[in-house]
Amino acid sequence: MERTLQDVGKAAVIGLGSMGWGAALSLLRAGFVVNGCDVRQDVLQRFSQAGGKSCKTPSEAASTADTVFVFVVNSSQTEDVLFGPGGALETARAGTVFLLCATMAPSATVEIADRLETAGMLVVDAPVSGGHAKALSGEMVVMGSGSPQAFARAKQALDAVSGRVFRLGDRPGPGSQVKMINQLLAGVHIAVTAEAMTFAAKTGIDLKTLYDVLRVSAGSSWMFENRGEHIVSGDYAPRSAVDIFVKDLGIVTSEADRAGAVTPLAATALDLFRQASDAGLGLEDDAAVAKILAEKSGVVLPGMTVVG
Repeated sequence: MERTLQDVGKAAVIGLGSMGWGAALSLLRAGFVVNGCDVRQDVLQRFSQAGGKSCKTPSEAASTADTVFVFVVNSSQTEDVLFGPGGALETARAGTVFLLCATMAPSATVEIADRLETAGMLVVDAPVSGGHAKALSGEMVVMGSGSPQAFARAKQALDAVSGRVFRLGDRPGPGSQVKMINQLLAGVHIAVTAEAMTFAAKTGIDLKTLYDVLRVSAGSSWMFENRGEHIVSGDYAPRSAVDIFVKDLGIVTSEADRAGAVTPLAATALDLFRQASDAGLGLEDDAAVAKILAEKSGVVLPGMTVVG
């Protein structure tokens, strides 16, 4: 049976970036009334044209919402949009469900969740995966943890934005822990994709042919299939930027140090992403780490400018 506005609800999405934008559109398709908040005026204008209500502040977005998705970049931004001036807590009603979707250190997630719950809110630690395309189609994976009550209240909204919701615990924290491990793998896979493609280019292998072979072979990964195509086509428009993995792999290595775990591959990948960021590539697609290896190897990849 087709759902209507009367039996769905009102949601807010704070942060209309790559993933938040897809989530907001998925909620609209499912019949939700959706308030969207972002610092970019052009994005707000596009959201209004898509059928959403554009809000200039998180407090405005949260004022009428039953469920609030927070899709900002990091823990600092999450704190700002929740607790800072014009933050969501200024207007959110008791019992509102906050879904914390940013990739954060688990300790930061727990601290933020505690503050929200103390204020009378419900919280789901809800980092996501799947990339821009899955966000647009409403098929993200949610790595969730939180109380049964919070999950029950957020069920329709979660169903609208996700293809699968994992319930990893009854308290915030485990969701962020699992996402952290996912980002370890994702970052290392992007880095090794860049290494493989650059090595291939240096030895004269046609990159498109290589990509077609390896994407269906044992050496492939989701990141190779996705980011490898970016390198082949020389398309570095940011879906997920280099600086995102500077942040995420920084979380991985920092938390690993605290736990006494050894993560040499994550540390090497982080160093590569940092080099790319320092070279001015921080806002390009994360596949742009290949440019650093290409320059060091003396090769020119598609999309790179020949100097001299």
